[in-house]
Order: sequence, then C-alpha cells, then structure tokens
Amino acid sequence: MINAKKNGSSNGSAAGKKKSSDSMMEETKTGMESSQLMKLFEDSLKDIYWAEKALTKAIPKMIKNATSEELIEALENHLEETHEQVTRCEDVFKSIDKKATAKKCEAMDGLMKEGEEIMKECEEGPMCDAGIIAAGQKIEHYEIASYGTLRQFAETLGLEEAVELLEATLEEEKAADMKLTEVAVSVVNVQASQEEEV
Repeated sequence: MINAKKNGSSNGSAAGKKKSSDSMMEETKTGMESSQLMKLFEDSLKDIYWAEKALTKAIPKMIKNATSEELIEALENHLEETHEQVTRCEDVFKSIDKKATAKKCEAMDGLMKEGEEIMKECEEGPMCDAGIIAAGQKIEHYEIASYGTLRQFAETLGLEEAVELLEATLEEEKAADMKLTEVAVSVVNVQASQEEEV
C-alpha cells in the first residue's frame, strides 16, 4: 500500500510538473514573440515617422515643379494630409507609451532621391508632371505597404488605439494613390503622350 501510494503520488507529481513546465514554456514563448513583434513594430514606426517628416519637405518641391493644375491640387491636399499623418504617428507612439523618435528610412530616402532625379532630368510640362506622378505613386505604394504591415502588427499585439490611427492613415494613402492615378489617366499622361521627344 505504501509503495502504491508512493508511486501514485510520484506519478501525479511528475504529471503536474510536466504540465506546469509546458504552460511556463508556452507563456515564455508567447511573451517572447510579442516582445519581438513589439520591437519590430516600434522600429517600423520610427521608419515611417521619419518618412512622413521628410515628405513634408519633399512634396513642396514636387508642387514647385508641377504644371498641371489638377496635379498641383492633389499634391497640395496630400501635403496637408501628410502634416496630419506626422501628428498621427506621434499619437501612435503615445498610445504605446513611447517617445516619438524618427529613424532614417533608407527605402523612402531612395524613393525621394529618385523623384528629385526625375524632376532634374525632365523637361518642364506634361513630361515632368508624369514623372512626378510616377515618383509620387512609388512613394504612396511604399507607404501603403508600411502602414498595412504596421496595422497588422498592432492588431496582433492587441493595440486597439494604434490600429485605428494606422487604419486612418492607410486609407488616406490609398486615396492619394487613386487620386494620382486619376490625374495621370485623365490629363497628364495624355498630354505627355502627345508631346514630341526633344
């Protein structure tokens, strides 16, 4: 009897230890994954924050070089939105109790430099306008990808306020991209196609 009792309690204890050990491993794993994802979320947020601030300086250069009234209007509206998006990024940082910090985004820096090159090389008029739209849409597509990823990270991390803020910016970027397509298709590309190469 004593042996049976001893064996029973020993087995029960081993099972309990295994269960406890498994749940601890699961908790550690979950904690580790969420903290790694949080780090990635913060790093990506710093990147897009830098990008938005840089765009507040890049878009006015595009406006200055554009000639199409429709394009100028679309860029001016998006510049206004970009200023709001900088503030919204700061709100996302606040929502996770972090100081708003910008980290140079090499991808966006490259896209903006490419846009500057296009404006230098193109003749003023429809050709330059088409080039500005092409550069602008590359930038928009990068932002759409970035905000879409950030929103998904925030959702996985259970950051409800961040999800709402990022979703609002994501929708604005999609709308800006559609507006540039509209301007290109209805006006600029048609005019550029009718111009002879110099």
